[in-house]
Amino acid sequence: MDLVFFNGQIMRMNEVNISFEDRGYQFGDGIYEVIRVYDGKPFTLKEHLDRLERSGREILLELKDMRKDIEESILTLIEKNNIRTGNVYIQITRGVAPRNHDFPDGDTKLQVIAYTNEVERPIQKQKTGITATLKEDIRWLRCDIKSLNLLGNVLAKQEAKMKGFQEAIQHRNGTVTEGSATNVFIVKNEQLFTHPLSNLILPGITRELIIKLSKQIGLPVIQEPFTVDQLLDADEIFISSTTNEVMPVIKVDDKIIGNGTPGKITKKLQDQYEKLVSEVIAKV
Repeated sequence: MDLVFFNGQIMRMNEVNISFEDRGYQFGDGIYEVIRVYDGKPFTLKEHLDRLERSGREILLELKDMRKDIEESILTLIEKNNIRTGNVYIQITRGVAPRNHDFPDGDTKLQVIAYTNEVERPIQKQKTGITATLKEDIRWLRCDIKSLNLLGNVLAKQEAKMKGFQEAIQHRNGTVTEGSATNVFIVKNEQLFTHPLSNLILPGITRELIIKLSKQIGLPVIQEPFTVDQLLDADEIFISSTTNEVMPVIKVDDKIIGNGTPGKITKKLQDQYEKLVSEVIAKV
């Protein structure tokens, strides 16, 4: 059943009418989240909604008292669309108004849409690993905001695809930031490294989970910038995101990482992540 949540109502997808004057369409003036669903249950829903609210505040788009309705609508969509393994996408824009760069007046209503889709977990890729290419990070300087302005990410991802790689690992003047749609981790001498939170990377929900899981198993986590040279010299590399979970990277451009297979620490974190997912599924 293709039901969506649109401006306070659950309706069929073909009933949704989005105006060409929506500021999300014309300016990318909005925010979004992607929430994973396991066995019909949303994963880390609270954390995603927290980040949605933060992104809104950072672009002066206050969600006010909308959170409860949004949460209830997400749960309703999952149930009515019978999503077992998949995603919920939610997007909020500043609203419909005549095209001007400055914000519309206070009477303009936010536009909210959410929908679901069935997406299987990338289990096979997690077992074998993926390849990545290096790409100069050309994005704007507020990558910590999960906004609709994704053209830099899209171009990086497309370049990777055209070269035959699955992801682009981005860097600014030789310092690794993040992937086109992922956070990046390296393992060196049984220590885990990742870029610290800043305006240059998205505060990934899965990134934070991995840091917590690492500490639980006694794996040192060092949140500091690292270079492209350090990346290529790593014992292991993996990327993380809501949809990728813990994804090994076994080759960067023409450089084989480790022995060209997922490393032992990456596998250990995959196991810990799997246990966490199982706990969520087991909850009534």
